[in-house]
Amino acid sequence: MDKISKEILFSKDAIQKRVRELADQISKDYEGKELIVIGILKGAFIFMADLIREISIPCRVDFARLASYGAGSESSGKVVMTKDIETSIKDKDILIVEDILDTGLTMQYLVDWLEERNPRSLKICVFLDKRKRRKVSFEADYVGFTIEDGFVVGYGLDFNEKYRFSPDIYVIKQ
Repeated sequence: MDKISKEILFSKDAIQKRVRELADQISKDYEGKELIVIGILKGAFIFMADLIREISIPCRVDFARLASYGAGSESSGKVVMTKDIETSIKDKDILIVEDILDTGLTMQYLVDWLEERNPRSLKICVFLDKRKRRKVSFEADYVGFTIEDGFVVGYGLDFNEKYRFSPDIYVIKQ
Protein backbone atom coordinates (compact mmCIF):
# COMPACT_ATOMS: atom_id res chain seq x y z
CA MET A 1 0.00 0.00 0.00
CA ASP A 2 1.27 3.45 -0.91
CA LYS A 3 2.27 5.74 1.90
CA ILE A 4 -0.43 8.36 2.41
CA SER A 5 0.11 11.60 4.27
CA LYS A 6 -2.55 14.04 5.24
CA GLU A 7 -2.50 17.71 6.06
CA ILE A 8 -5.23 19.34 8.16
CA LEU A 9 -7.44 21.73 6.20
CA PHE A 10 -10.26 22.47 8.68
CA SER A 11 -10.20 21.62 12.38
CA LYS A 12 -13.10 20.17 14.33
CA ASP A 13 -13.58 23.54 16.05
CA ALA A 14 -13.69 25.47 12.75
CA ILE A 15 -16.16 22.91 11.36
CA GLN A 16 -18.46 23.14 14.41
CA LYS A 17 -18.44 26.93 14.24
CA ARG A 18 -19.32 26.94 10.53
CA VAL A 19 -22.07 24.32 10.97
CA ARG A 20 -23.68 26.50 13.69
CA GLU A 21 -23.52 29.54 11.36
CA LEU A 22 -25.15 27.60 8.52
CA ALA A 23 -27.85 26.23 10.84
CA ASP A 24 -28.63 29.73 12.14
CA GLN A 25 -29.02 31.05 8.58
CA ILE A 26 -31.16 28.09 7.49
CA SER A 27 -33.34 28.45 10.61
CA LYS A 28 -33.92 32.14 9.83
CA ASP A 29 -34.61 31.48 6.14
CA TYR A 30 -37.19 28.78 6.90
CA GLU A 31 -38.75 30.33 10.01
CA GLY A 32 -42.42 29.34 10.29
CA LYS A 33 -42.01 26.48 7.81
CA GLU A 34 -41.41 22.77 8.16
CA LEU A 35 -38.30 21.73 6.31
CA ILE A 36 -37.54 18.36 4.77
CA VAL A 37 -33.78 17.77 4.80
CA ILE A 38 -32.51 15.22 2.28
CA GLY A 39 -29.01 13.92 2.98
CA ILE A 40 -26.89 12.39 0.25
CA LEU A 41 -25.29 9.13 1.36
CA LYS A 42 -22.71 8.27 2.41
CA GLY A 43 -20.53 11.33 2.66
CA ALA A 44 -23.04 13.87 4.00
CA PHE A 45 -24.41 11.89 6.94
CA ILE A 46 -22.10 13.34 9.61
CA PHE A 47 -22.49 16.93 8.35
CA MET A 48 -26.26 16.48 8.12
CA ALA A 49 -26.54 15.05 11.64
CA ASP A 50 -24.59 17.97 13.10
CA LEU A 51 -26.52 20.49 11.00
CA ILE A 52 -30.03 19.31 11.92
CA ARG A 53 -29.13 19.22 15.61
CA GLU A 54 -28.28 22.93 15.33
CA ILE A 55 -31.32 23.93 13.23
CA SER A 56 -33.93 25.52 15.50
CA ILE A 57 -37.03 24.86 13.37
CA PRO A 58 -38.94 21.60 12.88
CA CYS A 59 -37.51 19.40 10.17
CA ARG A 60 -37.93 15.91 8.80
CA VAL A 61 -35.16 13.86 7.23
CA ASP A 62 -34.74 11.48 4.34
CA PHE A 63 -31.80 10.15 2.34
CA ALA A 64 -30.84 9.52 -1.26
CA ARG A 65 -27.78 7.86 -2.72
CA LEU A 66 -26.35 8.46 -6.15
CA ALA A 67 -23.34 7.13 -8.01
CA SER A 68 -21.41 8.52 -10.94
CA TYR A 69 -19.31 5.83 -12.47
CA GLY A 70 -15.89 6.64 -13.81
CA ALA A 71 -12.26 5.68 -13.59
CA GLY A 72 -10.41 6.87 -10.50
CA SER A 73 -11.59 10.17 -9.12
CA GLU A 74 -13.16 11.40 -12.35
CA SER A 75 -16.91 11.27 -12.95
CA SER A 76 -18.06 9.69 -16.17
CA GLY A 77 -20.97 12.10 -16.25
CA LYS A 78 -23.40 9.18 -16.00
CA VAL A 79 -25.34 9.45 -12.75
CA VAL A 80 -27.43 6.62 -11.31
CA MET A 81 -29.88 6.87 -8.38
CA THR A 82 -29.10 3.89 -6.13
CA LYS A 83 -31.44 4.90 -3.24
CA ASP A 84 -34.43 7.17 -3.77
CA ILE A 85 -36.13 9.21 -1.06
CA GLU A 86 -39.16 7.71 0.66
CA THR A 87 -40.95 10.97 1.56
CA SER A 88 -43.45 12.83 -0.58
CA ILE A 89 -42.02 16.29 -1.29
CA LYS A 90 -44.91 17.77 -3.26
CA ASP A 91 -45.54 21.35 -2.06
CA LYS A 92 -42.84 21.00 0.65
CA ASP A 93 -39.72 23.03 1.39
CA ILE A 94 -36.68 20.87 0.62
CA LEU A 95 -33.04 21.29 1.59
CA ILE A 96 -30.56 18.89 0.00
CA VAL A 97 -27.47 18.37 2.18
CA GLU A 98 -24.35 17.16 0.38
CA ASP A 99 -20.75 16.71 1.49
CA ILE A 100 -19.00 18.17 -1.54
CA LEU A 101 -20.05 19.98 -4.71
CA ASP A 102 -17.49 19.19 -7.38
CA THR A 103 -18.34 18.94 -11.10
CA GLY A 104 -22.01 19.70 -10.41
CA LEU A 105 -23.18 16.79 -12.59
CA THR A 106 -24.53 14.64 -9.74
CA MET A 107 -26.22 17.57 -8.01
CA GLN A 108 -27.81 18.79 -11.24
CA TYR A 109 -29.15 15.27 -11.85
CA LEU A 110 -30.59 15.12 -8.32
CA VAL A 111 -32.17 18.58 -8.52
CA ASP A 112 -33.82 17.71 -11.86
CA TRP A 113 -35.03 14.39 -10.38
CA LEU A 114 -36.55 16.07 -7.31
CA GLU A 115 -38.06 19.04 -9.18
CA GLU A 116 -40.22 16.58 -11.13
CA ARG A 117 -41.98 15.93 -7.80
CA ASN A 118 -43.06 19.59 -7.48
CA PRO A 119 -41.60 20.75 -4.17
CA ARG A 120 -42.60 24.25 -3.01
CA SER A 121 -38.91 25.16 -2.75
CA LEU A 122 -35.63 23.35 -3.26
CA LYS A 123 -32.28 24.60 -1.97
CA ILE A 124 -28.83 23.07 -1.66
CA CYS A 125 -26.48 23.08 1.33
CA VAL A 126 -22.98 21.74 0.73
CA PHE A 127 -20.22 21.34 3.25
CA LEU A 128 -17.40 21.83 0.71
CA ASP A 129 -17.53 23.59 -2.65
CA LYS A 130 -14.82 22.92 -5.28
CA ARG A 131 -15.78 25.54 -7.87
CA LYS A 132 -12.71 25.02 -10.06
CA ARG A 133 -13.92 21.55 -11.08
CA ARG A 134 -17.43 22.57 -12.24
CA LYS A 135 -18.53 21.05 -15.53
CA VAL A 136 -22.04 22.56 -15.35
CA SER A 137 -23.15 25.96 -14.11
CA PHE A 138 -24.38 25.18 -10.61
CA GLU A 139 -24.30 27.08 -7.33
CA ALA A 140 -25.29 25.94 -3.84
CA ASP A 141 -27.50 28.14 -1.68
CA TYR A 142 -25.50 27.43 1.49
CA VAL A 143 -21.78 26.63 1.51
CA GLY A 144 -19.70 25.54 4.47
CA PHE A 145 -16.28 26.14 2.94
CA THR A 146 -14.98 26.81 -0.57
CA ILE A 147 -11.80 24.84 -1.30
CA GLU A 148 -9.22 24.55 -4.03
CA ASP A 149 -8.78 21.34 -5.97
CA GLY A 150 -7.42 18.50 -3.86
CA PHE A 151 -8.54 15.18 -2.43
CA VAL A 152 -10.10 15.72 1.00
CA VAL A 153 -11.15 13.27 3.71
CA GLY A 154 -12.68 13.33 7.15
CA TYR A 155 -15.99 14.51 8.57
CA GLY A 156 -17.88 12.00 6.41
CA LEU A 157 -15.64 12.06 3.34
CA ASP A 158 -13.59 8.95 2.73
CA PHE A 159 -10.74 7.45 0.76
CA ASN A 160 -11.51 3.75 0.16
CA GLU A 161 -13.84 3.86 3.20
CA LYS A 162 -11.02 5.16 5.41
CA TYR A 163 -10.80 8.48 7.29
CA ARG A 164 -14.60 9.03 7.14
CA PHE A 165 -14.89 9.26 10.92
CA SER A 166 -12.16 11.83 11.52
CA PRO A 167 -13.62 14.97 13.15
CA ASP A 168 -11.29 17.17 11.06
CA ILE A 169 -10.96 17.67 7.29
CA TYR A 170 -7.63 16.71 5.74
CA VAL A 171 -6.07 16.99 2.30
CA ILE A 172 -4.64 13.61 1.24
CA LYS A 173 -1.19 13.50 -0.33
CA GLN A 174 0.32 10.33 -1.80
